Amino acid sequence: MTRPPFGFGPADRPDEPDDGRGDDPFGLGAMGLGGLSDLLGGGDVFSMMSKMTSWRGGPVNWDLATEVAEKAARAGDRAVTAEERRAVEEACRLADLWLDPVTTLPAGGGSSAAWTRTGWLTSTLPAWRTLVDPVAARVVAAMGGALEQGLSGGFGGGLPEGLPPEVAGLLGGADLGGAMKGVMQQVGGLVFGIQVGQALGALAGEVLGATDVGLPLSAPGTPVLLPAGVAAFGDGLEVPLDEVRLYLALREVAHQRLFAHVPWLRSHLFDAVDAYARGIEVDAQAIERAVGSFDPSDAESLQRALGEGVFELKPTPAQQAALDRLETALALVEGWVDAVVDSAAQQLPHAAQLRETVRRRRASGGPAEQTFAALVGLQLRPRRLREAAALWAAVAEARGSEGRDALWEHPDLLPGPSDLDDPAAFVGGAGTDWDAGLAALDSDLDGELDAPDEAPREGGPGDAPEPPPGA
Repeated sequence: MTRPPFGFGPADRPDEPDDGRGDDPFGLGAMGLGGLSDLLGGGDVFSMMSKMTSWRGGPVNWDLATEVAEKAARAGDRAVTAEERRAVEEACRLADLWLDPVTTLPAGGGSSAAWTRTGWLTSTLPAWRTLVDPVAARVVAAMGGALEQGLSGGFGGGLPEGLPPEVAGLLGGADLGGAMKGVMQQVGGLVFGIQVGQALGALAGEVLGATDVGLPLSAPGTPVLLPAGVAAFGDGLEVPLDEVRLYLALREVAHQRLFAHVPWLRSHLFDAVDAYARGIEVDAQAIERAVGSFDPSDAESLQRALGEGVFELKPTPAQQAALDRLETALALVEGWVDAVVDSAAQQLPHAAQLRETVRRRRASGGPAEQTFAALVGLQLRPRRLREAAALWAAVAEARGSEGRDALWEHPDLLPGPSDLDDPAAFVGGAGTDWDAGLAALDSDLDGELDAPDEAPREGGPGDAPEPPPGA
């Protein structure tokens, strides 16, 4: 089941499990930040609105998000030592050598990097903006539009009597609906900035490299490990740190090979998030209730007002299709990495234990699941990752690594959700003819490359006569 985007929606809906937030719909208290007014330096609503109106950069207040995330990431962070940097470089170099015999996708060619937690945050923020902004933009636009429609003319086109001069000045003193729409955009940027910052700050304390969430967050072909995260992952496993580091380097390098040599994959993943965002809808009546409960003299009422069930919990058919596409693609990415690393890591004494530890980490709500649930309303189903790994292993057994990796040449060749349910049918199905599919794809590409660059011939598709006036 999906959660509302950015955690919106009351915690006591009968069809939603209680997440323990109660009257704290944004989860700020549980994150150690107290209420909204505490985070912003006190209960002065005018000081809060000043911070809201200072941002002009889009639907998420990324200045605030970065500030909140860096504060969380710095807690317990430390510098990377020269010895740790050398160890990461050696692990990634060895991982490339071990992966060469088991995949036809070549090494990325980029030098490896060892990052601190704050370094991970700084380096991946551009990718997070690309991921989150479409969702936030749609949420803010839907909220502002519904608010404007519901309030315009509600007070004769002006502001209600009795408002303090400071509040009237902030609202522009004229069109209430339009003014409140602008305020709501600032509120949305502020609240989303807090939530995104907290999510990314928490994630920085958990990640092991640049590809933990299954998305290309760093420069393609550049494997990254966080020595602090690697050490924390190995605690209690009774496995030598060098072996833990090498196993995680194999996973990171395999991810980077895939993202570097499958050029359409990044846009395929991010476009699915954007398609989901376009389907976000709001409940206009819930917005009216939220606005009615907003007390300008009480900063905390702003936080409570935005948790009144504004967003529909059930995804639309278009959203569900986008979520299914994203979930399947992420499962295929992770499953391919699992299968490739399993083949490459057979020399490691504790490979099976490390593989199960990674899988349990994902199944218990690891960073990918938590972050997607918080930022785009998506909860990954880890069981699909095991099924995808089994499918890729079956394809490799039947077709070899070359046949397996060739399926990444075009998204139309990839397995679908039903294929994850039955890998044997995908591998041995009567209707499956990969050689013919690849040959047809190559022929189409060759035809596009060989086509002459000339104007359409007379009577051709681009030479239709102009329609008569008024047609």
